[in-house]
Amino acid sequence: MPKLLINGQPCEFKEGTTVAAAILNAGITHFRTSAAGQPRGPICGMGICYECRVTIDEVPHLRACMFLCADGMIVKADG
Repeated sequence: MPKLLINGQPCEFKEGTTVAAAILNAGITHFRTSAAGQPRGPICGMGICYECRVTIDEVPHLRACMFLCADGMIVKADG
């Protein structure tokens, strides 16, 4: 089964899984912290709310719900 790294931890995923789903499946609900210091995570699941922003393969502020997982991908959720 393919794997990606989420905050340094290897996680398996099924083909067609979004990065947001993989992060949630790993038990992480705090994807980032708002400017006011509040924990944030996915709300809409379709790229409108921008609350699920993470760093994917060193590219910051990407919407996790809009990207499919790829084998070897490195994801950092700031939460």
